[in-house]
Amino acid sequence: METEEGEDRTPLLKDSQPGTVPACCSARYNLALLAFFGFFLLYALRVNLSVALVDMVEPNISLAKNTTSNVCPEHSSTRNVPRNTTGEKYSWDADTQGWILGSFFYGYIITQIPGGYLASKIGGKLLLGFGIFGTSVFTLLTPLAANLGVGYLIAVRALEGLGEGVTFPAMHSMWSSWAPPLERSKLLSISYAGAQLGTVVSLPLSGLICYYMNWVYVFYIFGALGVLWFFFWMWLVSDTPETHRTISHAEREYILSSLKDQLSTQKSVPWRPILESLPLWAIVVAHFSYNWTFYTLLTLLPTYMKEILRFDAQENGFLSALPYFGCWLCIILSGQIADYLREKQNLSTVCVRKCFTLIGMIGPAVFLVAAGFIGCNYALAVAFVTISTTLGGFCTSGYSINHLDIAPSYAGILLGITNSFATIPGMVGPVIAKNLTHNNTVGEWQTVFYIAASINLFGAIFFALFASGEVQDWAVSGYHLHRN
Repeated sequence: METEEGEDRTPLLKDSQPGTVPACCSARYNLALLAFFGFFLLYALRVNLSVALVDMVEPNISLAKNTTSNVCPEHSSTRNVPRNTTGEKYSWDADTQGWILGSFFYGYIITQIPGGYLASKIGGKLLLGFGIFGTSVFTLLTPLAANLGVGYLIAVRALEGLGEGVTFPAMHSMWSSWAPPLERSKLLSISYAGAQLGTVVSLPLSGLICYYMNWVYVFYIFGALGVLWFFFWMWLVSDTPETHRTISHAEREYILSSLKDQLSTQKSVPWRPILESLPLWAIVVAHFSYNWTFYTLLTLLPTYMKEILRFDAQENGFLSALPYFGCWLCIILSGQIADYLREKQNLSTVCVRKCFTLIGMIGPAVFLVAAGFIGCNYALAVAFVTISTTLGGFCTSGYSINHLDIAPSYAGILLGITNSFATIPGMVGPVIAKNLTHNNTVGEWQTVFYIAASINLFGAIFFALFASGEVQDWAVSGYHLHRN
C-alpha cells in the first residue's frame, strides 16, 4: 500500500513546485473563498433562530417547563441601555419551542442523499447556489410565518432545512473535480471553516440586533445577504476546471493531471459496493458521534449559560460564540498542518486522517466532562467548553474529508449518506438533553455531558480501527469491467 501511495505522490509534487501554479488568486482558491462566504451565511441563517427565539417568546412561558437553577449566584453586569421591546411576542411553551428548533433538521435530513446524487448529475454549482438562495428566501419569510402561526413557522424552517441539505454534498462533489489530492485538507478546510465563523458572528450579532432593533431584522438582514451572495456565486464559479472562464492554462493542467487516476468515468452509481464499504461506515460512525456533541452544544449552550451559570443574554451571545471562534481557527490551521504532514513529512493519508480524528473527538470528550465538574467557576466553565469545541476543529481534516480520499467521484453521494446519519443527533440530541434537564441542576447537565463524551469516544475508536486513506476499488473506472 505504501509504495502505491509513494508512486501516487511523486507526479503531484513535480507539478506543484512553487512558482508553477501559485495559490494566490488561483481559480481553486477563489472557489474556496466564495464557498467560505456561502457556508458563513448558511450557518448564520441556521443559528439565528435560536437567538431570536428568546425574544419571540413571552418571558414567563419558557420557565413553566424548565426552572432556573439557583446553584450559582447571578452573574451579570447591569447595563443601562434601553432595550428595544417592539417585536411581537408569542406564547409558545418549552415543547413548542423544541419543535420549532428541531423542525429545520427534518427538512435537512431528507435532501442529503438526493443532494449528493443530483450534484453528480447536474453539478454542484447550481445545487449549492439555489440551496443557499432558497434558504435565504425562506429566512426572509420567517417573521410572516411566525405571525400566521406556529405551524407555518415549523413548515418554513423545515423548508430551509431542505435547501441547506443539498449544500454540503454539492460542495464535496465540486471539490472532487477541483481539489488536487495534496491540497484537499487546505481547500476544504477553508471552505467549510465559513460555517464556524458564521456561527461565531451570528450568535452575538443576532443578540445585538434583537437588543437594539427588533428580532424581525435578524431574519431580514441575514436573508438579504444570502440573496446577494447567490448572484456573486452564479457569476464567478464554474463546476469544473475545464468550464472555468478565467482559469490559467497551467492551473487547469495541474488540477486535471493530479486527479487523472482518481476519478471514475462510470455513469451509474455502484450503490451496493458503497453500502458494503467498511471505510464508509467508519466515517458514518465518526460523523454521527461528532455531531451529537456539536449539535447538543450548538442548541443548548445558551441555555446552560443562562440557567446554570446565570449570564445575561448579551454576555451570553458573545460567550456562546467563543467556542466556535476557537473551532474556526483550529479548522484553518489543522487543514494547513494536515497537508504539510502528507506532502513534506510523507505521512500516509490514512495516518493523518486517523490522528486528526482522534485528537478532534477524544479531546472534546475529556474537556466536556470536566466542564460539568467545576461548579460555578465561570471562567473555567467557558474555557473548558471553548477548548472542547476548538479541538473538534481537527476533525475537519480527519473523517470530515475522508470521503474524497476513498471515492473522489462519489464524494457528494458519500457525504449525503454520512450526513443523513449525522443529522439524527440534531433531531434527537437536544430533545433528550431538554428532557434530562427539567430541573436544571448541575447533576442533570453532567449527565448530558457524559452521554455526549461517551458517544464521541466510541466514534473515535471505531474510526481509528476501520478507516482507509486509499481510493477504493469500486470508485475507479476499471472496477466495473473487472466485475463483469
